[in-house]
Amino acid sequence: MEKKRMLVYANYFYPEVASTAQILTELCQGLQNDYQITVICAVPCYTGQIDKSYKNANYFFEKLETIDIIRVRVKEFDKKKKLSRIFHILSYFFRSIFATFKVGKQDIVFTISQPPILGGILGNIGRILTKGKLVYTIQDFNPEQIMAISYSKNQLLLQLLLLLDKHTCKKASLVITVGRDMQETLKQRFRKQVVPPNVVINNWMNEKEVYPLRKTDEQVQQFKKKYGLENKFVIMYSGNIGLYYDLENLIKVIATFKEEKDVCFAFVGDGNTKDDLIRYCKENFLENVVFIPYQEKKNLVYSLNAADVHLVTNAKGIKGVSVPSKIYGCMATNVPVFGILEKESEAWNLITDSNCGIVVETANYEEIRKSMFEIIKEKEKFVKQHETGRVYLEKNFTKDKSIAKYYEEIEKAIK
Repeated sequence: MEKKRMLVYANYFYPEVASTAQILTELCQGLQNDYQITVICAVPCYTGQIDKSYKNANYFFEKLETIDIIRVRVKEFDKKKKLSRIFHILSYFFRSIFATFKVGKQDIVFTISQPPILGGILGNIGRILTKGKLVYTIQDFNPEQIMAISYSKNQLLLQLLLLLDKHTCKKASLVITVGRDMQETLKQRFRKQVVPPNVVINNWMNEKEVYPLRKTDEQVQQFKKKYGLENKFVIMYSGNIGLYYDLENLIKVIATFKEEKDVCFAFVGDGNTKDDLIRYCKENFLENVVFIPYQEKKNLVYSLNAADVHLVTNAKGIKGVSVPSKIYGCMATNVPVFGILEKESEAWNLITDSNCGIVVETANYEEIRKSMFEIIKEKEKFVKQHETGRVYLEKNFTKDKSIAKYYEEIEKAIK
């Protein structure tokens, strides 16, 4: 029997380090036995720079196992400059439309909410061009996310963006959100209208690739030695050092622990607020804060296990808009979590349901400081009490379980 054909739009895809790239890559690999998959994505560019091998043509045709990949050339960009990012996103958007003419008829068009708004519009255009049924996965709600951090205050523009994304939702045969609070946001969008068919499917961490290791593990020790974490109690933030995590205020709380010489705060990753954090640390002589580059996927198991506590944060207003995917990596390694989140948000509920850490409300800086003090004061007790994330993850959010749910819900939606 001939497989159904699925077209996937993915701004970032293998071998990119972005969490959505890893999730989409694993999803496609998990579904490739059921569908003939073609992915349209940007050439590797997450850092803003593009290798010269991807500069001599507009389209590159590659394979990952049985998955066909069409990479489109995009403009290099500076993450700190709005116009630079906009031109980069638009180059991906328009070249992806032209690439769609190369794939022929499709049964399913799968897209995600990245780039903001345009990811959905791209899927809707693909639906029309290929005659396929649209499946729209919302990793982040926009313009709600833009509004939460006041990235733009142009109300006319924001309302237009909302109408465009609602239109994509209406045209979708299935809308997938990655958190229960996000499902409520979808319902609120359509509170006086028919809510599009929808389901919650949480993201995941590949539990076979990321798992608990002893602190004495040779590779973990090598990582700690390389970045000056030896003989330290390591409180780690791992992931996008960007606008949606309130890190510019959290670093001020961390500054109150500058005399704790046996404690190290490690920021692993990159993003458009990283330079500001580095500057603050230099100006305030924070010698127990280190910044570590993004780790290759194969090394993630060692970097995540190097932590004694993981920080999972979101800025105020992000509840129901986004779910920090880093929570799944923390749970996979069984490292306890200090959550700084809005009450009853998806990540808040995951931490409390699994007892894999403690949570404090976002922007309650005095309470954050007190809780951090208690964690440092009672290090061994805190770690021992909250080594429960791995069991919860294995029960609920393994890669295979989540991908099987994607297949089940997609099949129901396209019948």
